[in-house]
Amino acid sequence: MSYFQQRREALPGSACLKKTRIVEDIRAVAAVALQHAAALVPELLPEGTRKGSEWVARNPTRADRQAGSFSVSLLDGRWHDFACGDGGGDLVSLAAYLWDVNQADAACDLARRLGLRLDALEGRQSAGDSHDDGQRRRLAAARLEAEQRTAREAEQKRHKQQAAADFARRLWQASAAANPAHDYLAAKRLHAHALREHRGELLVPLLNTAGELVNLQRIGADGGKRFLFGGQVLGAFHLLGQVEPGRRLFVCEGWATGATLFEYYEGADAVACAMNAGNLRPVAQALRAKYGSLIELVIAGDDDRLSDGNPGRTAADAAALATGAMVVFPEWPAGAPLELSDFNDLHCWDAAHDR
Repeated sequence: MSYFQQRREALPGSACLKKTRIVEDIRAVAAVALQHAAALVPELLPEGTRKGSEWVARNPTRADRQAGSFSVSLLDGRWHDFACGDGGGDLVSLAAYLWDVNQADAACDLARRLGLRLDALEGRQSAGDSHDDGQRRRLAAARLEAEQRTAREAEQKRHKQQAAADFARRLWQASAAANPAHDYLAAKRLHAHALREHRGELLVPLLNTAGELVNLQRIGADGGKRFLFGGQVLGAFHLLGQVEPGRRLFVCEGWATGATLFEYYEGADAVACAMNAGNLRPVAQALRAKYGSLIELVIAGDDDRLSDGNPGRTAADAAALATGAMVVFPEWPAGAPLELSDFNDLHCWDAAHDR
């Protein structure tokens, strides 16, 4: 005899029936919640991000510093914290876990959010107003704690970014013009433009839309790249040329790609280098917000043909769609190796083959 069968036999008939109906209502809420998982899970775990069919977030019930070990399937509602072993099979159990309440209380709250009225849950809840008040107090306290934590982390991030910007200005002022024969420039077959150099590293200045220096990318002779610790990257960019009304402004990923477009691509009057695929859309949106229809925005994407899902092309298409921009990719000639992915790769390959 199972545990649940034993529990049913220990209850009077009406109590057992009521318990059964509550369980059925909980299952019904879980089923409806799963249909709305894409919207509901981010609401339950706002400090997270979607990765494929999963929502990856910090565990708010413990002192997680960043997302990683806690994930929720948007397909079946299963969730798990690989760091501590907690887990469950549906979104009702997730809500109960996050809010520190039992599953019936969690299901009742979710049902109301989803516009459902289930008699067994509502009848149970109306008979326990004091318990409901306690639940609301716990939820309010949890939300307040989350808001305060978010505010503290935002302030800490702001201080780190300001410190990095101050250091960037000091390092930039202490540097000299880049050596035109720097190994990285030679390998990429490019001019130095306005880059500077410090202790063998090229310095690429990153600006915000106000034209303020907020970070530096440091490029070694071997092509290794790093930003200043804590410095702003999202929405920041390196600008080649001058943005002028009625002219084209290209947005690309890396500096070498941007310099290639600026030197060799017809119509690339100015180029904003976002430094990575994930920053293409934020940079394009920031520039569109600043210049509006005064500029013709063009997204020059990488074509990562050997990478699963082609992240370069996917990010470029998304940035173009979000900003009403045109999008261009390298046009590969016959015989070009598949590992080539950006405009500088094409430029170097063409030069090596005297095209």
